[in-house]
Amino acid sequence: MKTELFDFNLPADRIATHPVSPRDASRLLVVGPHDMQDCMVRELPDLLRPGDLMVFNDTRVMPVRLEGKRGTAAIEVTLHKHLGGRLWRAFARPGKRLHLEDIIIFNNEFSATVKYKHESGEVDLEWGQENWRECLTRHGQMPLPPYIKRHEEHADKDSYQTIYAQKEGAVAAPTAGLHFTQELMDAIDKKGINHVFVTLHVGAGTFQPVKVDDTDTHVMHTEYCEISEHTARIINTARKEKRRIVAVGTTSLRTLESLADETGHIRAGSGDTGIFITPGYRFKAVDVLMTNFHLPKSTLFMLVSAFVGLEEMKAAYAHAIQGGYRFYSYGDACLLFKPL
Repeated sequence: MKTELFDFNLPADRIATHPVSPRDASRLLVVGPHDMQDCMVRELPDLLRPGDLMVFNDTRVMPVRLEGKRGTAAIEVTLHKHLGGRLWRAFARPGKRLHLEDIIIFNNEFSATVKYKHESGEVDLEWGQENWRECLTRHGQMPLPPYIKRHEEHADKDSYQTIYAQKEGAVAAPTAGLHFTQELMDAIDKKGINHVFVTLHVGAGTFQPVKVDDTDTHVMHTEYCEISEHTARIINTARKEKRRIVAVGTTSLRTLESLADETGHIRAGSGDTGIFITPGYRFKAVDVLMTNFHLPKSTLFMLVSAFVGLEEMKAAYAHAIQGGYRFYSYGDACLLFKPL
């Protein structure tokens, strides 16, 4: 499909730069098979049914943005893929000034050496110390997406993390989960709506727009995901009992679809997934999707267009823009029901 089909105009003032408080005070646009409804996230228990099974992503965002120096030149580094041991792939600004074997010093305590430069502008860095995690803990900043045009604030360490984050490894937040408070989780449980956790370590490529003219030539980034035996059994039981599977976020959905067979049966397992979902894809495991509003021409807008239909999604986004909804990571959410 032509990438331009997934383009739309978004006024800059619709991009959220800070989250609302409390988290569940965000707006929620419900997109059903026949209509749209303006709601609030805190109304979610009344929008779902007892017996529904919600699937959350329990990845934890790492503080991977660092400010360092090469000689006297300032270098900003955002680590985005752990390659094993002391080696990380990273975005660096200004990356063009870096050369092989250059050493970047962070806070006069830690160092990393440029071991490889990619044509895309990324660099592979090797830490000079085994305790690189200590450097991230002490000096790293939360990797806010580039469209949030401000520096990290102290509150971001909490607000850019889901309340149920457990497994460290993400370099971007699974943003649909940012709307959940403990009170909302309790209300969901009280309604008889069950939940389980899967893991997908969100990579920086998630938010990048597709730069090719045709989606068939786009190379999807890969991310690590896993589903435990226990969780797979619960999901498969729910499907067998014809209860709905509600994915909280595109990361949860992609994890489920990556580990589902043609009948929708979920297998336990782990590994990298590069699943790229565009209109025409047949969803095997998910019935309902809660997600934020995504960038034009992004793989995520393509995914939601595949889930409910491209024209339906364009209409929903036009409604959201006209209605003052807040977009992207710190913005509002929508609840999408797969067409019957």
